[in-house]
Amino acid sequence: MVKSNPEISIVSPIYKAEGFLDKLVAEIEKAMLTLDVDYEIILVDDRSKDNSWEIMKVLSSKKPHVKSVRLSRNFGQHPAIMAGLSQAKGEWTVVMDCDLQDQPKEIVKLYNKAQEGFEVVQARRKNREDSFLKKLSSKIFSKVYGYFTDTKYDNEIANYGIYHKQVIKSVLEVSDYIKFFPLFIAFVGYKSTSIIVEHAPRDSGTTSYSFSKLVSLAFNTIISFSNKPLKLFVKFGMIISLLSFCVGIYYIYQAMHHEIEVLGFTSIMVSIWFLSGIIITTIGVVGIYVGKIFDQTKNRPVYIIDEII
Repeated sequence: MVKSNPEISIVSPIYKAEGFLDKLVAEIEKAMLTLDVDYEIILVDDRSKDNSWEIMKVLSSKKPHVKSVRLSRNFGQHPAIMAGLSQAKGEWTVVMDCDLQDQPKEIVKLYNKAQEGFEVVQARRKNREDSFLKKLSSKIFSKVYGYFTDTKYDNEIANYGIYHKQVIKSVLEVSDYIKFFPLFIAFVGYKSTSIIVEHAPRDSGTTSYSFSKLVSLAFNTIISFSNKPLKLFVKFGMIISLLSFCVGIYYIYQAMHHEIEVLGFTSIMVSIWFLSGIIITTIGVVGIYVGKIFDQTKNRPVYIIDEII
């Protein structure tokens, strides 16, 4: 029987994982035998459309250390992680994806490193076994996010890692409506490090993150964590105003010297369309921020738990 306060809680969000759930649990159990500590496995079904929940129910009925949590609808990977963290009781919590690209055997290395005095030990995927598109989009996101937030975001680090219970407590206290676990870990701080781990190809199936979903996640995350886009538009507007002032001085000079006969229709129309585009874009960006504030003030739950086994 699992103790009420195990040493390690392993949290994994589940979506379309019916083909490798049994293997995932078996591999985690094998790693835990190596460590010989009390543990619990928390599987969070993000309302998967396949038979993942049925398999999870069977696993929980057979294995007392497996807790299966089902959300009321599909909320997304990171809200599902938060739901799992809310159920974790361990001194340490491991967060890992369910597709076995995050290899359970690496939990041993993460835990042993944490015992050296670290509260956060993240897995660095030196040789990522992902598609070219996924690696490229991840790299672009890390550069863009780093630019907009004036921080360093390492695209070789994702969710996989081991975190002390105090770190998890602090992460759960972050009330942002947009949830993105790796950035919450970076925000809360604590004594942290990273180690290189093996990254495996996906065991079966395809990733649930399409390119459009990746773009949406990146956009929402940047808007949620940074106000730099607003600052950039302020700077851009000031530059345009300065250029307009200089052009105005030039036209006054020409008028004083009787050099202007007929103002050009093309230049007027280009100026109108250009400045109108800037104004509309700026209003749009401000509107997006207002919308995010509206979502935050509604204070809706980012996940709803339907069932726990």
